[in-house]
Amino acid sequence: MTFVQRYDSPLGAMLLAADEVGLVGAWFEGQKYFAAGLPEERLERETPALAEAVRWLDAYFAGGVPDFLPPLHPAGSTFRQAAWTALLQIPYGETTTYGAIAQQLAEQRGGARVSARAVGGAVGHNPISVIVPCHRVVGANGSLTGYAGGIERKVRLLELEGTNTCGLFVPTRG
Repeated sequence: MTFVQRYDSPLGAMLLAADEVGLVGAWFEGQKYFAAGLPEERLERETPALAEAVRWLDAYFAGGVPDFLPPLHPAGSTFRQAAWTALLQIPYGETTTYGAIAQQLAEQRGGARVSARAVGGAVGHNPISVIVPCHRVVGANGSLTGYAGGIERKVRLLELEGTNTCGLFVPTRG
């Protein structure tokens, strides 16, 4: 069974979802891939995993660095799981690139080449926004791209963390 709960963050309403094992999703309303993979049948009820997610998000949005993770249980391929695990290793207030994650995953796979584009696809489909910090991944040239919750939120999350944003930019479309 899937359980859901609404969370009102300073950056907009979020939908949190969990199963019996852990958190399966945290999406900003209206974001790309919103509630992707959630079954139609779900109950609106707080569970221990959802309560821990709320506690984590409350601490984070209050400007703290949570020293725990709620139980996580995102669904995805082995590759996506590996990419999401790599995201959890990015320190609070820091950024990394899609290429650096690709290199890290390649090393874990015994040197088998991993493309930054494949990492971008996995990062873009991260179902647990904020807690699994895909907002900390930037382009090799410092471009702030690829956040399903919107570039404005990505910028605000990085600012909340006190990230050094010198050299980072929002690309213009033209």
